[in-house]
Amino acid sequence: MKAKDFRRIALSMEGAEEGSHMGNPDFRVGGRIFATLASEKQGYGNLMLTPEQQAAFVEEMPQLFLPVGGAWGRNGATHIRLAAANEDLLEGALRTAWKLRTEKNAKSGKKSKEPAGPRRMTKSPRKKR
Repeated sequence: MKAKDFRRIALSMEGAEEGSHMGNPDFRVGGRIFATLASEKQGYGNLMLTPEQQAAFVEEMPQLFLPVGGAWGRNGATHIRLAAANEDLLEGALRTAWKLRTEKNAKSGKKSKEPAGPRRMTKSPRKKR
């Protein structure tokens, strides 16, 4: 599979839209990301899973799935090796990420397809010595 296949399948999910996060293509439902092509140049698509889902995917098919590095990976972000995937596996993995996001959106009451507004960064006060 290739990035164009990842994009096609991701956009076939109900309510899915393509956006951009930090200059990389992402795929959203209800304005929230469920997958990205942030690692396309390395041959990966990225899935936003739970840590438990990630562990199951990696255990079952370590040649296909691996955690994204750092905190993102510890929180469930998972690479899928596009060249090693077939249509059914890629669609199933994307559907899992899409379903997780739609369930989270439903629990939070988020129904709009519009992206959430910009986050405001606040600095915590520095401690004086």
